[in-house]
Amino acid sequence: MRIFVPLDSAAKALGADAVADALTQQIAARGLDAQVVRNGSRGMVWLEPLVEIEADGRRLAYGPVTPADVGALLDGTLPCLGRVEDIPFFARQTRLTFARCGLIDPLDLDEYERHGGLAGLRRAIGMDGAAIVAEVTASGLRGRGGAGFPTGIKWKTVADAVADQKYIVCNADEGDSGTFADRMIMEGDPFTLIEGMAIAALGVGATRGYVYMRSEYPVAIDMLERAVVIARQRGMLGADVLGSGRAFDMQVRVGAGAYVCGEETSLLNSLEGKRGTVRAKPPLPALEGFLGKPTVVNNVISLATVPVIFERGAQAYADFGLGRSRGTVTLQIAGNVARGGLFETAFGMSLGEVVNDIGGGTATGRPVKAVQVGGPLGAYMPVSKFDTPIGYEDFDAAGGLIGHAGLVVFDESADMLQMARFAMEFCAVESCGKCTPCRIGAVRGVETIDRIAAGDPGAAALLTDLCETMKDGSLCALGGFTPYPVMSALTQFPDDFATHKEAAE
Repeated sequence: MRIFVPLDSAAKALGADAVADALTQQIAARGLDAQVVRNGSRGMVWLEPLVEIEADGRRLAYGPVTPADVGALLDGTLPCLGRVEDIPFFARQTRLTFARCGLIDPLDLDEYERHGGLAGLRRAIGMDGAAIVAEVTASGLRGRGGAGFPTGIKWKTVADAVADQKYIVCNADEGDSGTFADRMIMEGDPFTLIEGMAIAALGVGATRGYVYMRSEYPVAIDMLERAVVIARQRGMLGADVLGSGRAFDMQVRVGAGAYVCGEETSLLNSLEGKRGTVRAKPPLPALEGFLGKPTVVNNVISLATVPVIFERGAQAYADFGLGRSRGTVTLQIAGNVARGGLFETAFGMSLGEVVNDIGGGTATGRPVKAVQVGGPLGAYMPVSKFDTPIGYEDFDAAGGLIGHAGLVVFDESADMLQMARFAMEFCAVESCGKCTPCRIGAVRGVETIDRIAAGDPGAAALLTDLCETMKDGSLCALGGFTPYPVMSALTQFPDDFATHKEAAE
C-alpha cells in the first residue's frame, strides 16, 4: 500500500507535513505494510492536504485531511472522495503538461518513465536540430511566461546564430500574484522541466543550461536540485545524454526576490552576478544573452510542455486550442474564490466559465466584481467581459492580457481606485530604476491617484496621459504594463473613482 501526501508548498502550508508525520507514526505502531510517498499536488487547493491511498489496484482520495483524521483514514472509516480523476474540477481538465504532477513520486525517474517521461527526449535524439525546432514551431507553442511569443521563432534565432557556446536559461522567477504553476511543476514533476531543457539544447546546439529560481521557493529549489543530481547520475544530463553522444548539463541558480528579475534581460544580468536591471534591446538575448552568447530564455511551463509535444507529436498538441493560441493553458485560480487551484485546459474556455463554473464564484458568496488576469500588471476584467475566450488575441482585443495565466478574483467589496493605486505603488517599489517612465512615472502615478481620491477634477486626464507615457516609453513590461490594471480600473469601474471624489467634496 502506498499513501500519497503532497509536499507541495500550498499543501505544506495547510498541514501536509503534520499529516505525513502522523501517518508514519501510526503505520509503524500498527505494523502495516505501507509506504508514505511525498508527491506533488493535484492542484485542488481547497482539498489540501489531499491524501491518496493506492492499494489493490485502486487509488482513492481523501481531503482535506488533518493529523486527527489519520486513525480513521487507516481504519477505512474516513469519508472518501473517490478517484481524483472523477472529481468534477479535475475531470473537466485536459492535462498535458501536468499529466504526471501529483500522480507520481517526483524524484523517481523510473516511475517518471513509466508514465511517458523520456519518450520525447528519446525521439528528439533521433532528429537533427532543424527538425527539432521545426517540430516546436509546428506545435504552435508560445511563451507561457507572459509575452506569448512563438517558442519556435526564438529557438530558430538561437539555432541559426553562429557562436562557440549557446545556453538554455529557464525563467523560474515566478513573481506574479496569484501564480503558482511553475512552482507546482518543479515540486511535483521536476524531470519534465529537465527533459524539456535537454530537448531545447539539442535543438539549438546548446550544451549548458541554468534555471533561475526565486528564493521564496525553498521546496521547489530542493526538489529541482535533487532531480538534477539524479538526472546526471542516470545519464539524462552530462557529456553523453542518454547515449546520444551529445552533451547538455545544467545548474539551479537562486535569485534574491526582485520582481523585475522575471524580465529576461534583468534575469540574465542577475545570473551573471550583476545588478538586476533591464537591458536595452536590441541586441536580443537570442543573439547576445547570457555572457554575451546566444541564449534561449523560456518560462518553466513552456519548457515543461516540450516533452509532451515530442511524445505526442506537434499536430496532436496543435489540435487543442483557439486561433493562434494552441495547446493548453495552465490557469491558476486564486483570490476570493470558492475553488482555487491549478486548472489545465485547452485555450478557448470563456473567462466567466472559469470563474463561475470551475472556480465556483467567490468564497464570500458575494457577487464577483472583477478578475485580474495576468498578475499585478494584468487588467481588471469586469463581469461584462466574462464572455471573452481565453486566448492571446481575444484577451488583447478585450483590453487585457493572459500573461502567466493567473486569475485573482475580487468580490463587490473591492475598491478599484485603491487597486489602481496599488498597481502604481507596486511598480514604484519594484522598478529597477533604469528608465524614467517607470522609475518616476509610477511615483507620480500614486500621487495622481491620490489627487483623484481627494477630488481633483483634472487628475483623471493627467493619469491617462501618464499611463500612455509609461506604456510607450518604458524599457520593459514592468512600466509598460502597469497601465493595464490602472486604466482598466479607471475605465471599467468609474463609480469607484467618483465615490472617492464625492466623499472628498
